[in-house]
Amino acid sequence: MSYSRYDPVAQNRRAWNTGKTVGTKRPLNQKQIWAIRFHLDREGRLRDRALFDLAIDSKLRGCDLVKLKIGEVVHGCDIRTRAIVI
Repeated sequence: MSYSRYDPVAQNRRAWNTGKTVGTKRPLNQKQIWAIRFHLDREGRLRDRALFDLAIDSKLRGCDLVKLKIGEVVHGCDIRTRAIVI
């Protein structure tokens, strides 16, 4: 029985996560949050700013946020102050 040429053990390669910290990431601190908001405002990315604010305020996951429609988050040129996600 032979090894596959794609088997990393057969090639004596290290695993991609050897020596890296795996698991949950640290949350953003306040300075990072405001820097992201400033950048999104400066670039005029209203949709991304609205989704970022909603994610921070509601602690939703990214997969839940991308299912939202822009009309549920933005009304005209303004970001809605409230959004209901079921």
